[in-house]
Amino acid sequence: MNDLATTPDVYGELIEPTTLKIQRLLPGPIERVWAYLTESELRRKWMAAGEMDLQVGAPFELVWRNDELTDPPGQRPEGFSEEHSMQSRITELDPPRKLAFTWSNTGDVSIELEPKGDDVLLTVIHRSLPSRQSLLMHAAGWHIHLDVLVARATGQAPSTFWDGWVRLHQDYDRRVPA
Repeated sequence: MNDLATTPDVYGELIEPTTLKIQRLLPGPIERVWAYLTESELRRKWMAAGEMDLQVGAPFELVWRNDELTDPPGQRPEGFSEEHSMQSRITELDPPRKLAFTWSNTGDVSIELEPKGDDVLLTVIHRSLPSRQSLLMHAAGWHIHLDVLVARATGQAPSTFWDGWVRLHQDYDRRVPA
């Protein structure tokens, strides 16, 4: 799991026992990618809706409707609902380069953007994942959501969300040490 993730099929890596790092290379400019992170209508097309007041300390809610991300959505695994929401709080902000926030009871997330010529390297670091099962679910989740973002940002149709998530969950289960 040590590959630089510059294509949608490259996996994240554990940089510490409870910390996942995953990267994607997206078409720029950086302000465009920043909008996909911070504007609810753009973010809902690849991950979750939710208005953000871009200030450190500001609370916000993320609302996932994964069945709406791809057509068809695929078969939703047992235990997942049509909608899921989570309360978060912005912990760091450096527009348009860094956004960090709490992630409910499963750690915290930082997303950094770095210009690379005409492209932008997006790096997600999810820290303090509480268990191996949580790590597997979040690794598969970040991976498939970022795949959808790459597809949206490049004008392509994303792969079926839930089928991809199930496959990636199995892949990460094989890749992540027990």
